[in-house]
Amino acid sequence: VQLQASGGGSVQAGGSLRLSCAASGSGFRRYSLGWFRQAPGKEREFLAASKSNGGSTYYADSVKARFIMSRDNAKNTVYLQMNSLKSEDTAVYYCAADPALITSSLSNPAQYDYWGQGTQVTVSS
Repeated sequence: VQLQASGGGSVQAGGSLRLSCAASGSGFRRYSLGWFRQAPGKEREFLAASKSNGGSTYYADSVKARFIMSRDNAKNTVYLQMNSLKSEDTAVYYCAADPALITSSLSNPAQYDYWGQGTQVTVSS
């Protein structure tokens, strides 16, 4: 599967952005999907993940009250709605997919086989 992320940009603190990640190929519903971000000089950070085949969605504590992940299997697209953005949310955001992840692996970027190219989000205060 190939992933194409979009929707990044520059926004004022307190604002919102919605990221999209479109997947090509078949079997989208069977993939677990994740959103991660990486700020300069930092490790890639887990944000949210959606289990395959209608499973649950999981969030990092740091974004649980502000970010919402959703997926549209008919459109082969996953979204990340980001609200109440802060300057510390500035990073490159990535979507990822894998066909065979157990719940405990969803937050580990090393477990994902497929990655989008990343989209820059810049939040100014």
